[in-house]
Amino acid sequence: MNAVEQGSPARRPLALITGVGRTVGIGAGIARRLAASGWDIAFTYWAPYDDRMSWGREPGATEVISQALVDQGASTLAIEADLADPAASARVFDEVEQRMGGVTALVMCHCESVDSGLLDTTVESFDRHFAVNARATWLLIREFGRRFAAERGTGRIISLTSDHTVGNLPYGASKGALDRITLAAAHELAHLGVTANVINPGPVDTGWMPEEVREYCIRSSPLGRLGTPQDTAHLVDFLCSRKGEWINGQLLTSNGGLT
Repeated sequence: MNAVEQGSPARRPLALITGVGRTVGIGAGIARRLAASGWDIAFTYWAPYDDRMSWGREPGATEVISQALVDQGASTLAIEADLADPAASARVFDEVEQRMGGVTALVMCHCESVDSGLLDTTVESFDRHFAVNARATWLLIREFGRRFAAERGTGRIISLTSDHTVGNLPYGASKGALDRITLAAAHELAHLGVTANVINPGPVDTGWMPEEVREYCIRSSPLGRLGTPQDTAHLVDFLCSRKGEWINGQLLTSNGGLT
């Protein structure tokens, strides 16, 4: 687990954001938005995942993202962590607490996503999807709940999900499990005053969309465009604010009205 730390000692509430590996990703957009709203940011990334995907690794992304957060006045810590490892979640929280202090908001943008359907998904791929998308979500929430010590009513848990299962079986099925795990936290962590919500951001092109998918999603959208990382980031920013406290235990579809 490698770490890059920049900025001044933590003075602001601290958000831990997983899956912040590329500058164009939703996780990076959320990190920038929360930093601008007064949060310090710890984030995880896992470059070997990008190496396996069509877009590939983005050299220097961690440093660019970290500097953007520092420019917003945030202290920041970047941790490379393979969340398929059952021990990674506790190690991440240990490092964040040692370097920056206690976490107030947990925002989970990490994922394993490899296209395959009912007939061609391998057992290995299925198990990895559930290890990353479902099991790691549970373990991260468990660590958050065990360690949360901030003021009652300030704690936030937010997960990103998807309902895309046809032709994307292990991803969609494991994201469905993520939904249930996250929403359970709204009730099981009620004694801490922590809210827990899931966001389905709809189609956001962060470099993975073939042109035919882009065109179809744009045609299907009443607004005539795709979602952006900023669209999701604004919703996360609201949910993490005091004004967002009453929204709890919800699966929020934020897709511009996509049919």
